[in-house]
Amino acid sequence: MAPHVTHTGVHDHGFNNISTYGNLRRLMCEGRIPDNEWELRFYEMALKASGAVQAARWSDVAQGHGFVYSFNGPHSLFVDTIRTVRVLGLAHQLGHCLMGEGDKRISLLERSVRHACATATFSVYYGNGRDAYDLPGRTVHECIFNRNDGQFRCPSSQQGYSPFSTWTRGLAWAMLGFSEELEFIYSLKEELWDCAESKADILGLFERAARVTSEFYIENSSLDGIVYWDTGAPGLAKLGDYRSEPADPYNAYEPVDASASAIAAQGLLRLGRYLQDQGDVDSGKRFFEAGLTVAKALMDEPYLCSNAKHQGLLLHSIYHRPNGWDFIPPGSQIPCGESSMWGDYHLMELANLLKRLAGNETYPVFFDTVL
Repeated sequence: MAPHVTHTGVHDHGFNNISTYGNLRRLMCEGRIPDNEWELRFYEMALKASGAVQAARWSDVAQGHGFVYSFNGPHSLFVDTIRTVRVLGLAHQLGHCLMGEGDKRISLLERSVRHACATATFSVYYGNGRDAYDLPGRTVHECIFNRNDGQFRCPSSQQGYSPFSTWTRGLAWAMLGFSEELEFIYSLKEELWDCAESKADILGLFERAARVTSEFYIENSSLDGIVYWDTGAPGLAKLGDYRSEPADPYNAYEPVDASASAIAAQGLLRLGRYLQDQGDVDSGKRFFEAGLTVAKALMDEPYLCSNAKHQGLLLHSIYHRPNGWDFIPPGSQIPCGESSMWGDYHLMELANLLKRLAGNETYPVFFDTVL
């Protein structure tokens, strides 16, 4: 993992480094693994460096917006990255910053917040007539900007069916990413807040994005809470009213994506808990129970793997449907029955979250709640 700490060519530091060094640090601080001062400082230095390296992968665009650009280049904003900017926030909380030309100190929190604001503005739809496919809660995988004048140009997609449909794992990234950002920003002490916008305004924007994407997920999932890989996939029309019955991973037309559902379930649970803590008990309970519904389906067959000879945990996960990278079993018309890193890791996170909640144990977050 050490080379990834200074990997300048990717937009996913928060996935890799929070999930390794961040989790190790959290477990040590919770007393769940043996205390080791040298290891703890190593984890923290890795997280600080990772946050700064990620923040340096930056595009300023029009109207004060900016974002950590994807591996497609400086014109490209991925919805996925809403979960990777966690590493910027944690590095800021640990006292780090990015040093730029002329010894300029660049706030990691400010870049994290600006990226999330750009994602909420351009990657999430709110039913305002932005285009003919502007449905509240829909997300777009990639936003394209003109690097000459910084203007937003068009939606795009790398892993979804089209720029005007919703790739459900991208939707799930938004649901979980904004829910975690709500938890982080709300908990952040005022002396660590160095953004021009008020915390209240930022929390309002992020809550709106988390709510609308979560509602869209619920409306477009099957009866058991599992989603197909893209809401606009052409074969869905042949499935009839697929939203009124449990998902069928063995159908002949379009694959489900259990990895999207595992990510979304955690987002629903976190948003539901956050809203209940803020006093919106009814909405919070609704989202939380939706998350439990999805989790219940995932942690049983046909999604939870029961074959001891299979290396995966969560079956019926889709990696990259347009590129044809997913295994299609003999006799099947669609990919099914296999696992991916995204699904297995996020099922583990989901199970850990539920175990902590059920046992009234320490609530797991990516940031430090005692600083």
